[in-house]
Amino acid sequence: MSDQKKIKVAITHGDINGIGYEVILKTFSDARMFDHCTPVLYGSTKVASYHKKLLPQLQQEFAFTGIPNAASAQDKKFNVINLTPDEVKIEIGKSSDIAGQLSRQALDRACDDLKNGDVDVLVTAPINKRNIQSPDFDFPGHTEYLSNKFGGKSLMMMVCDRIRIGIVTNHLSLRQVPDAITHDLLVEKIRLMHNSLKRDFGIPMPKIAVLAIDPHAGDNGVIGDQDMNVVKPAIDASYADGILAYGPFPSDGFFGSSEFNKFDGVMALYHDQGLIPFKLMSFTEGVNYTAGLDVIRTSPAHGTAYDIAGKGKASEQSFRHAVNLACDILHHRHEYDELNANPLK
Repeated sequence: MSDQKKIKVAITHGDINGIGYEVILKTFSDARMFDHCTPVLYGSTKVASYHKKLLPQLQQEFAFTGIPNAASAQDKKFNVINLTPDEVKIEIGKSSDIAGQLSRQALDRACDDLKNGDVDVLVTAPINKRNIQSPDFDFPGHTEYLSNKFGGKSLMMMVCDRIRIGIVTNHLSLRQVPDAITHDLLVEKIRLMHNSLKRDFGIPMPKIAVLAIDPHAGDNGVIGDQDMNVVKPAIDASYADGILAYGPFPSDGFFGSSEFNKFDGVMALYHDQGLIPFKLMSFTEGVNYTAGLDVIRTSPAHGTAYDIAGKGKASEQSFRHAVNLACDILHHRHEYDELNANPLK
């Protein structure tokens, strides 16, 4: 793809009763967003119109262009693919079956278009992980769904200006974490982060810090031996394979002393170990990126926020950053692939 070509961004509307439409509409009410990408929303013009009426601050001339498919997307327009011709019952701030159904439809159709090359990148608005469940969607979140859909190994990575944090065990109950953390899984995730930092973020020799699972990294076995017997050998194996991986670092001191500033990526072993410091640093601006796949998917690092839905209070910063990051990663990938296509040139 030429650098001059507009990036076609597929956007799934997520849960129609949450803040998804609000942050999407606020993002693209800024006309500058159309200078580098063409949005294609998988949703509903009727639902979008409903949410627009709740946002009087939006310019009246901000209009939606209904299109039958992604190939019909128009430059400088906010394109919408209607998932259903029917009237949809919107219950702001509440979970509903129809919201879950439309979340699934948007995700399925956008991913099919992404797989077929009809769109370039995917940005997902927040879903309700309960109402989206069905016989066809039996996943704890977007990351696991996408790994299954596109048949690859993935890494959930949280990204902001200050830090990039990978999560080894994703959306997993804390009591299951110790058994899930194996040598092979750690080596795999460290490799995924290393490759992503190089290809997706343009960092030639990335340095990766790996956090410890036990307090004080187990204190040489006094508290626990998993860091000594599992985590450290995986780090050593990665280093021997040419990856600049270090640790394990006890997370309290690592973040408290700002040691993270010395690294290009940080590998957290479980969800809250990485997400708590990340959201303290960047609650309104962080982005969730699914690294490791052939396709590019980002999302805002927040949920449906039912408690503020429909009130015009939601910040669009995270969603805007998600769109921009998806486009930036695509550019980095093209540059990286061109440079490595023929090393002799």
